[in-house]
Amino acid sequence: MTGEFTGDLAQAVVDLDAVAYNVAVIRAATAAEVMAVVKADAFGHGMVPVARAALGAGATWLGVTSAAEALHLRAEGITAPILSWLHGPGTDFDRLIAADVDISVPAVAYLDAVSQAARRAGRARVHLKIDTGLARNGAAPSGWPALVARAAAAEREGLLEVRAVWSHLAEAGSQVAPFRAALAVAQAAGLRPRLRHLANSAVALSDPDTHFDMVRAGLGIYGVEPVGGRRYGLRAAMTVRTSVVLVKRVPAGTGVSYHHTHTTSRSTTLALIPMGYADGIPRTVDGRAQVLLHGRRCPIVGRVSMDQCVVDAGDLPVRLGDPVVVLGSGDGGEPTAAEWARWAGTNPHEILTGIGARVPRRHLSLVTEAVR
Repeated sequence: MTGEFTGDLAQAVVDLDAVAYNVAVIRAATAAEVMAVVKADAFGHGMVPVARAALGAGATWLGVTSAAEALHLRAEGITAPILSWLHGPGTDFDRLIAADVDISVPAVAYLDAVSQAARRAGRARVHLKIDTGLARNGAAPSGWPALVARAAAAEREGLLEVRAVWSHLAEAGSQVAPFRAALAVAQAAGLRPRLRHLANSAVALSDPDTHFDMVRAGLGIYGVEPVGGRRYGLRAAMTVRTSVVLVKRVPAGTGVSYHHTHTTSRSTTLALIPMGYADGIPRTVDGRAQVLLHGRRCPIVGRVSMDQCVVDAGDLPVRLGDPVVVLGSGDGGEPTAAEWARWAGTNPHEILTGIGARVPRRHLSLVTEAVR
């Protein structure tokens, strides 16, 4: 057998130098600070090593979804500023305050809960979130004056510092005016936040009017070009590899996988790879997806199973253990996250975060000579 690795059925290799390079590209595009968004285990790349690589490349903040993610970073010894932005009513804000984590506040009820925690745990730092058009998290414009007034009172009492006002884009650039209006309301209430942040990766690279004091870079730091039709030279950080675990030659008319949604039209070689929808191969790619085998694109045929799928290798001289590249930068001809997203009818975020937990991550850095 001739596979590139042994033991694991599949492996995701994460290039931390690519992460650092992408952070540098985004830093060069803005005068604002850069928050590296490392939620969802850094989009499936490994939160702690990616966080360290991003900070080493000049990111000054880290962004996460949950209290658990923020506290994990602190437990790993990361001391950089962290914003945690999605919480339930029962969140232990005492622990976040004690761990020096900034807390996003989208409503008066959460502001009151953080203020009560601050009475016990010490002064909290908050980022007030305004909904400027996504209709998701954040205070509605009608509730914004009450939130900023309550925050200003809590700040005067010494319970908290309003460190930032922020919002989240529904699409590039369309929410700058309502965001500025919300900032004016906050200022009229007596708030003077040090940071204002709105921009994601796409507008961090393409629209300086959205940058304010900080940009939040998520998809871009993982090397996916965030603006359709434009390239900024980002480098994909993840390569997913597996190997052939079974080879069979079949005649024309052979039905493949469940329900025989694919039938071979000719005599061909079928190569089985040990990755399925539990590992991040979407079931919806039936008849569209491809992998790189023997330097050539070969289609996945038939229904994707939980643990495996079938590749039509044609007349290639395939053997057990031959390496297969499922996803990568595209530089060697392998499919990219953007291509997988198109095949699955989704976005690259879902593809990257969907790479399953049983696919081990291997982190590489030539700069630091780290191999983990």
